Amino acid sequence: VFAVNGFLRVATGLDIGLSTKCVMIPKEMDMCHKIGYSEMRLPNLMGHTSMAEVILKSITWQHLVHTDCHPHVRTFLCSLFAPICLDTFILPCRSMCVAVRDSCAPVLLCRGHPWPASLDCDRFPGDEDTCLAPLTKDHQYLHKVLPKPTCQTCPTVEEFFTHKRILEVFCDSNFAVKVKLSKKRTAFEDQEYNIECQVEFITQGSLLPYETESMIQQWLLINEKCIERMTPTHRPMVYLLVGNIEEGIILVKQVYRWQRKDSQLTLATQKWRYHKCL
Repeated sequence: VFAVNGFLRVATGLDIGLSTKCVMIPKEMDMCHKIGYSEMRLPNLMGHTSMAEVILKSITWQHLVHTDCHPHVRTFLCSLFAPICLDTFILPCRSMCVAVRDSCAPVLLCRGHPWPASLDCDRFPGDEDTCLAPLTKDHQYLHKVLPKPTCQTCPTVEEFFTHKRILEVFCDSNFAVKVKLSKKRTAFEDQEYNIECQVEFITQGSLLPYETESMIQQWLLINEKCIERMTPTHRPMVYLLVGNIEEGIILVKQVYRWQRKDSQLTLATQKWRYHKCL
């Protein structure tokens, strides 16, 4: 297996035809599907020499891609794990690496993982070289900037409350979302869980439903350790997440366990339609 830094140094000097081969991007690498091409070079720019190794090493990054921590995270990772089949390797620019790292490193850290040395941005070429550069700022202004979820201290799960207290909390919050959580084992690691959820809105403030749903999904992915505490078994669990948007950051302030026998949450959500905040 090539050392990553050595492989990056010699990549542009390789005889592509003799040193590598074109293969289909495997179905297990869903983060690199629908990116504009279907074949990749092997060995790749991470020095992985077999498809089994590519799948095993890339699977740990799929979670990061799904958090949408940066607009270029998918492009950056796929250019390394599944480089496009051209006459030469196209590396990501250092500026793209820095942009992705600065946005996504906190998400990795939330799960207990530092930004890896194998993705040290100093190893990538400057923008004056032929490389994948991030989009211009002019392009970014065309897109609406949405609030972002962040890694946060897990709120305590509330189990004793009245419907009147819940209504007061609703009045002080930007959103309240009913979430059904369940876990299933992945095919690769018995101890790794894929957390699935259904989102139903109680309140959503000024945000559109699809925007709120996407952001709540991201919060669940980023704060996976909180969610693992909330789903101790594989039996589906229902919770109410209530929070605020402060300075462009989504913060979940309260979490309520929504049990079938609990009438207080149901009563509060029914009364909320006609409730007038003080």
